[in-house]
Amino acid sequence: MDIILEKKIILSEILSAETAFILQYVQQNKLITDRDYSALKSLPQNTETVSVEVLDKLRAKGDDACQKFIVLLKQQRVLEQYPRLRDVFSDIRQGPGVSAPATPAQDLGSKINEYKTSICTTYKIMTEYNSLAGENVLLPDRYTELLIVETHRKQREREEELRFRGKHHQQVLKTRASEAHNKITVDQLFKPDDRGDVPKAVILQGHSGYGKSFTAQKIMYEWASGGVFKDLFHLVLHLECKELNEISEAHSLVDLLSYCPDFTSETAEVLKDSKMKVLFLIDGFDELKFSFQNISTVPPKDPFREAPVEATLSALLKGCLLPKCCLLVTTRSTASDKLRKLLSKSQRFTDILGFTDEGVKEYFQRFFREELVAKKTFDCVRTNETLYTACFIPVICWIICTVFREQEEEGMDITKELQTTTSIFVRFVSILLKHHCQDLSQDLSQPETLLRSLGQLAETGLQENQVLFDEKSLLKAFRDPKQAITYNLFLCQIFLKKDVRQESMYSFMHLSFQEFFAALQYLMMENEEEALEKLRELFGTVERFKPVIQFLFGLLNRDIDPHLKKQVRPSIKAYLQKWLLNVVKNHRMHKEGMLHILHCLYELHEEEFVKRAMGVWGEMKFDSIPLTRTDCWVLLYCLQCCPTIRGLKLKECNITAEKLRMLQPALSRCEELGLTVESLSDADVGVLISVLGEGKNLTKLSVDYSSLSPESVKEVLSALSKQMSVGKVRLSLTTITVTTAALCLAFIQNTETCRHLELDVNSPFSTTRSPASLTLSQASGSFTDFINKFCNVTGLRANSHRSPGDCMGVLESFTDWWTLPGLEKVELKVSYLTDSWANWILNLTHTCPTLEEV
Repeated sequence: MDIILEKKIILSEILSAETAFILQYVQQNKLITDRDYSALKSLPQNTETVSVEVLDKLRAKGDDACQKFIVLLKQQRVLEQYPRLRDVFSDIRQGPGVSAPATPAQDLGSKINEYKTSICTTYKIMTEYNSLAGENVLLPDRYTELLIVETHRKQREREEELRFRGKHHQQVLKTRASEAHNKITVDQLFKPDDRGDVPKAVILQGHSGYGKSFTAQKIMYEWASGGVFKDLFHLVLHLECKELNEISEAHSLVDLLSYCPDFTSETAEVLKDSKMKVLFLIDGFDELKFSFQNISTVPPKDPFREAPVEATLSALLKGCLLPKCCLLVTTRSTASDKLRKLLSKSQRFTDILGFTDEGVKEYFQRFFREELVAKKTFDCVRTNETLYTACFIPVICWIICTVFREQEEEGMDITKELQTTTSIFVRFVSILLKHHCQDLSQDLSQPETLLRSLGQLAETGLQENQVLFDEKSLLKAFRDPKQAITYNLFLCQIFLKKDVRQESMYSFMHLSFQEFFAALQYLMMENEEEALEKLRELFGTVERFKPVIQFLFGLLNRDIDPHLKKQVRPSIKAYLQKWLLNVVKNHRMHKEGMLHILHCLYELHEEEFVKRAMGVWGEMKFDSIPLTRTDCWVLLYCLQCCPTIRGLKLKECNITAEKLRMLQPALSRCEELGLTVESLSDADVGVLISVLGEGKNLTKLSVDYSSLSPESVKEVLSALSKQMSVGKVRLSLTTITVTTAALCLAFIQNTETCRHLELDVNSPFSTTRSPASLTLSQASGSFTDFINKFCNVTGLRANSHRSPGDCMGVLESFTDWWTLPGLEKVELKVSYLTDSWANWILNLTHTCPTLEEV
């Protein structure tokens, strides 16, 4: 027990690398109970939380259990899984069967193990952009696997990745994750190629915010923990390029390594041994300010020899310095070609594409830990097409999760409060400028110039329907070619084969970012009159530039970070508001266009103006437009800004019970309402009745694809009777009883305005939408007349084209129709007689005393 307590910190750290293995092992050896095992298995795996729990439970069981556990840890299979345990127990020697590149000398091995222990401590902790002093996150708890591919995509494939949105964009990424595009994982980066050759250098390319540095940190931690590359390299050394830019005097490679965490002079001794397999992980090559051209200094071949930093790095990349070592270099696409030319010919190219749908979902789960909160947040984001598309970028995922977490901590309902799309994009751009573009940040005028040039390029591309730009296009937008490529975090470089030559193209991370920058430039133009003139041109072709216009309204939001834009001139804001009011007043757009207007109002988030616009609107019609949950949020926000809601039509809009519950506060205030609701259960009827309220002009109510019981139908009819007027009504229910039919007939005869009431039976027997229906109108007449119509309309006089199964479904739908008074004749026509039909007919003759003929 004492040894577990003494070595608890290092043991918990080592075992957290693969907690499922040790859990299974201690259970198989009866050191913990099945109940303990199940409880520990339910916790987030590969975390120190689990390994600490295991150690605490064993200590609680006494010395005997602890001693057996120590013996277990020294078994060969366990040592293979956790090689660092050899450093913990001095009586263990390297045994047969342990896979390693080679056994280093005793003193070098000790130094490497000390280095690994130090690396684990340093790299397991990560700080976030908004972390305060002392705040951090455990790397294994947060890291989520990225989609990495080896294949260079063709122009058509690149355009698909850039243009597609929402679920279509995720489908594209799912295709990229297939074997056809050579998906590769981090632990396979140095696997042999098709010819059996292992690459000497690997390029890991990714755009800004895609997780390159995070992946580098993960590799360092995993290697030191006995995970990734443990059988390939004795030593992995980490060089962060942004640290090297500040060095002006001559430095040796060992001197440069001293800037990295945990590297000591003792670790440097390992580099003197030519048998040692070493990997240099060089992170952020694109951040280096060196050109690597015309280097006059003789390349150093000794890691201890001093030379200009540029010459030392060049010698390492070209393989002149430590030629047997391997390199893993991360870079943005804009520097990958320069890197490719520096590296040796034996190299592998890989490209980070971001998160797939499964990756986004996993990231949300890891971030929130609480499964319910993670699911609610993910579901909220998935309904917003623009945000969901942007979530393939890891930093966007972090921003969204951080915003939602703050809302949750403040007690806000995250299912009812959605940040504007523009605010998320603004945060992303601000983070990249602040944390990834130090060269620009030193001069406050340069980011403004950069953003203005990006906007000009983006606008030109949208006008010409372009998402890929050649170098000539860049030079038109950017005065300084160096700024256009070298310091530009928001553009990606792509190399495409054109016949016998190679062509360099550029793009934004996605079309949605191109649209954002196009909108931003209108607010950053120095000439106000020029800006207004360009806006007039833009609003002349609204249909083509809806996302740009939506971002424009979002950028006028008072809460948006002011550092990204000039002080909004009153003339620009007045122009946008005047345009919107004119559209609303004159209904100059189709229904989809009017929904876009609501989104513009939501992005603006200025309650007084929204109230003014909604007051001008009058009746709102969105019939036959499928509304997402985000659309419902937006509609709810705008309606709640109205003192009165005159008329609203939501027929065939895919309003489910969940969306109805969301819209209830606004719908209950509507003076006139037309509504179609889908998939309602008895539990949801209370929400529907609350929405209906009293005294409405209800032009139409349709409850489709639902399973209302006769009791629920009675409640709905009671609510309908309290309205000022009721138009057409259709209800979907489980069965039609005589009592239900009588209630419906009484309702329609006593409600002058309701001239059509239809009951659809949702029967499991039929493959059709509604195997049986009862339609009533003001002409239904007496109850006897109704019985005859009831039989005809519902299909009880079954037609021969119906299948026997369909007809049986009709009959089963009406649970007590044979108790109708005076039923004397039933006429049935089917293509053939089945056992079910025969049984039903026999049952009918015994239960219906007035029946004379079948």
